[in-house]
Amino acid sequence: MTETASRASTEAPRTEHFDVAIVGAGISGVGGAYHLTKQCPGTSFVVLEAQESFGGTWLTHRYPGTRSDSDLYTFGYRFKPWTSAPIATRVEILDYMGDVIAEKGLDRHIRYRHTISSARWSSNDKLWTLQGTRTDTGEAVRFTANFLWMCQGYYRHSVGYTPEWSGMKEFRGRIVHPQNWPEDLDYAGKNVVVIGSGATAATLIPAIATECAHVTMLQRSPTFFRTGRNAIPLADELRELGIDEAWIHEIVRRKILREQSVFTRRSFNEPETVKQELLAGVRAHLGPDYDVATHFTPRYRPWRQRIAFVPDGDFLEAIRAGQASVVTDEIESFTETGILLRSGGVLEADIIITATGFNLNVLGDIDFEIDGKPLVFSDTVTYRGMMFTGVPNMAWVFGYFRASWTLRADLVADFVCRLLNHMKEKRARQVTPALRPEDADMPLLPWIDPENFNPGYVMRGMHLLPKRGDKPEWQHTQDYWTEKDQFPAIDLDDGAFVYE
Repeated sequence: MTETASRASTEAPRTEHFDVAIVGAGISGVGGAYHLTKQCPGTSFVVLEAQESFGGTWLTHRYPGTRSDSDLYTFGYRFKPWTSAPIATRVEILDYMGDVIAEKGLDRHIRYRHTISSARWSSNDKLWTLQGTRTDTGEAVRFTANFLWMCQGYYRHSVGYTPEWSGMKEFRGRIVHPQNWPEDLDYAGKNVVVIGSGATAATLIPAIATECAHVTMLQRSPTFFRTGRNAIPLADELRELGIDEAWIHEIVRRKILREQSVFTRRSFNEPETVKQELLAGVRAHLGPDYDVATHFTPRYRPWRQRIAFVPDGDFLEAIRAGQASVVTDEIESFTETGILLRSGGVLEADIIITATGFNLNVLGDIDFEIDGKPLVFSDTVTYRGMMFTGVPNMAWVFGYFRASWTLRADLVADFVCRLLNHMKEKRARQVTPALRPEDADMPLLPWIDPENFNPGYVMRGMHLLPKRGDKPEWQHTQDYWTEKDQFPAIDLDDGAFVYE
């Protein structure tokens, strides 16, 4: 540590006050900041971001081929038209977010390299106090805010999830998690094994396959994929007709949302038919002789886990071309030169990439206290997946699994802005969600029903998440098509909100 940084870290920090503190400058935080400027004019706010720039997920993930697995007409903001191919690269998404920040004048509100270590609520002062560090200088920072808006996402950005397998230390090559992709990784002419079969693997493999000697995707069990062109003919035709981009964005957005609604409903009502349609899409790329039953037919029904979209079938085409292959088996142990499989087979590898998911991180590794008592988040009950019983003046953004994250970020932003304006009208300084008398005997259940949706990162971290009830207002329903109508109609004077 430099002398300046050492001195800064020992000096008592000055306190800056804002009406609202937003934690995170990813897709949710930037959107929330914009909505504050439009819906709550005159509200002072700061956006605190731990990384060196905006972007969140799109700044963290730098592995080859990083791209969205949701279309940008719905993953993009409703207020900022998307004008390119629906599936976008990380660079295109960062450019889009950068344009929003510049066009809407949000840059002056964002503080980069600000990590928050503690958040303490005082009912006497009706304030949150946030303490943290500027990572570029080592300087301690301190903020107070009337309202705290958690937009930091749901996983730990510093390190991805990698299981512990026997023999990992004996492997003589490199083991890499995509979330921590090293800039010096040379995979040209190498044999690469990618462990995992989710969206990350399906994105990474076609991006590196042409340069590697061979890429093997090793999966314990198969995943569903959707295939299609990375284009929307309607959008292209409307552009040819000279239609305004704002109109195109809204028309295409509604079209996609309607199609997603139909597909999701069919996944529940006619799962076998949907399953066969998805498998037919895979066969169309791999050919009739490929063993789709073994390598691409999951044991679960469609949409119990996220379905990755494969634009132009590039991942499958890499397999068909012989540049990549799929092995469905389990790992017995790592060896000096690769992986020994449970079946007795061996995969030789120079590099092993563990595309094995995230570490769920509910509140950003921040130490929360309410009036001097540590907050045990799993003891709370969620109010519509965005507020929590016993936690005053705080909202949290957790997006959708079956639709674009940003759809819910926008809905939550509308709710927060409406709530802030309502508090101002009531001259209330504190609002705390609370179970009502009619909720006294309501059963408390895990955050999400595993029979409904059960990705590994959620199952591993379920014990960290709040409880849900059996009523819509005490659940995170994962249903955009219902919530888009329910959220604007929320009665802010309902007994679930206790004002002071």
